[in-house]
Amino acid sequence: MPNKVKLKKYGNRRLYDMEKSAYVTLNQVADLIRQGRQVEVMDAKSKEDVTASILSQIILEEAKNKNILLPVPVLHLIIQYGDNILGEFFEKYLQQMIQTYLGHKHAVDDQFKKWLEMGQDFSNMAGLSPFKSFFDQFSSFSDKQEQKKEE
Repeated sequence: MPNKVKLKKYGNRRLYDMEKSAYVTLNQVADLIRQGRQVEVMDAKSKEDVTASILSQIILEEAKNKNILLPVPVLHLIIQYGDNILGEFFEKYLQQMIQTYLGHKHAVDDQFKKWLEMGQDFSNMAGLSPFKSFFDQFSSFSDKQEQKKEE
């Protein structure tokens, strides 16, 4: 399955998925992207690339449903400076910052999961006096869970 989905946008605002030979909604396009697929949207008549416009439309629809996209001061800056300053920032730095954040978040989540797996046997750590009360509460929780399973 190729990673890029090619869509055609017709004058009636409908989107046609060339891969599936079917019309799709903006929500379905957003789902494709969430699954890791890339989309390319071409205007059916002019052959112009309208991908940015469609992706922006998806973001705005989701923001409208959740009643927030970006903090109001950031929206003011985007409108005030438009393409002049912020275009370069969004193009060069924002994508890198988000990818870096997601990479660090994934690493922290993995490390925390490992700590939880190592801490399954709390009795080994109960002797560590600074952490005794902390681990005691989890030990008693684990004991209660075991009792529930036996019942």
